[in-house]
Amino acid sequence: MNYILFDGTVREALLPFTFTRPVADIRVGILTIREKWEKYLGNTTTTLTEEYLSEKFPMVEMEENIMINASFLPNDVLSEMVSNLSANQAIFRGEEVIAFYTSETQDEVDFDNYEIIEYQEECLTIEHTWDIFEKNDAAIREDFELITDGRYSQSIPKSVNVIAPENIFIEEGAKLEFVTLNASTGPIYIGKNAEIMEGSVIRGPFALCEEAQVKLATKIYGATTVGPHCRVGGEVNNSVMFAYSNKGHDGFLGNSVLGEWCNIGADSNNSNLKNNYEEVKLWSYETESFAKTGLQFCGLMMGDHSKCGINTMFNTGTVVGVSSNIFGSGFPRNFVPSFSWGGASGFTTYLTSKAFQTAKIVMSRRHIEFTEEDAKIMEHIFEETKKYRKE
Repeated sequence: MNYILFDGTVREALLPFTFTRPVADIRVGILTIREKWEKYLGNTTTTLTEEYLSEKFPMVEMEENIMINASFLPNDVLSEMVSNLSANQAIFRGEEVIAFYTSETQDEVDFDNYEIIEYQEECLTIEHTWDIFEKNDAAIREDFELITDGRYSQSIPKSVNVIAPENIFIEEGAKLEFVTLNASTGPIYIGKNAEIMEGSVIRGPFALCEEAQVKLATKIYGATTVGPHCRVGGEVNNSVMFAYSNKGHDGFLGNSVLGEWCNIGADSNNSNLKNNYEEVKLWSYETESFAKTGLQFCGLMMGDHSKCGINTMFNTGTVVGVSSNIFGSGFPRNFVPSFSWGGASGFTTYLTSKAFQTAKIVMSRRHIEFTEEDAKIMEHIFEETKKYRKE
């Protein structure tokens, strides 16, 4: 069967992260949503997403297809229901479609002509940016069971101070000595060729993905994910880093999400709690205003390729778009549009010519090319977000 993951109705609610990727390629837990579905289904997937992203994330349509709403995370029950779908069948949870069968010859999809199968079990959904860190605890636990089932961990080195070793899984090539791992509060996953440097103290649930690195004497609380090829240091609590991003120095990151190719300068901090303990509001691209999150703790949402200088301070509930550069003293505003350059004293437009030059240098250090595809996507985002910048 051919499986296609589609963005669904939540795409705008997940900006700025979905400016540069389909919903399916958001990382929550250990794996991306796409990787989860592919493991459960035992099959590859393609994507139905925004037109400007479709060259980099193409859709492959065949005679028979099953479309899957990427905002729903798979589990045993749901994945079995999806794999058993046949012609004119659809799975719904309330008013929201989870998956449906289509054929190449269908001109349109009319669910009035479908057999509706109700999914009534619990499952994780990613519908808002803050869900990524808020539901990361549960997602790490589910992914840990999925990845480690029937497999054996590498041995825990003797120098490691460990609590609940049965909840720790170490992949081949990982390096860790003279660190403290407490997995009594949740599982700890250490990916292939990852490294935890000496003196670090980590509480689960925690995921350190392939080739990622924890710097000397880092303090990490669950539920935190450090994505592939990321670098992390200082103090981190309940945060998710997608891939290839750095927070390599002292400073606090809490209840936050960093996309790819972000860099947090030394001694930078974000607030994750308002002084009056009130509910945090976060910038919404859907309403173009600040929306209630229902959360008391909410930190920084930073889109791909954005960076901040040393000693940057972020207020509670700050949203930074794609390819912004923040520096200087004082607190920048709670919403920093994409391609902004500056800080508390004001912003100017970060021109694409300069932004692309930096992206090429940064990515080449990790032996990855900044392609024409990438440039077209970033140009589109630059134009789409122009209305938010004071030109």
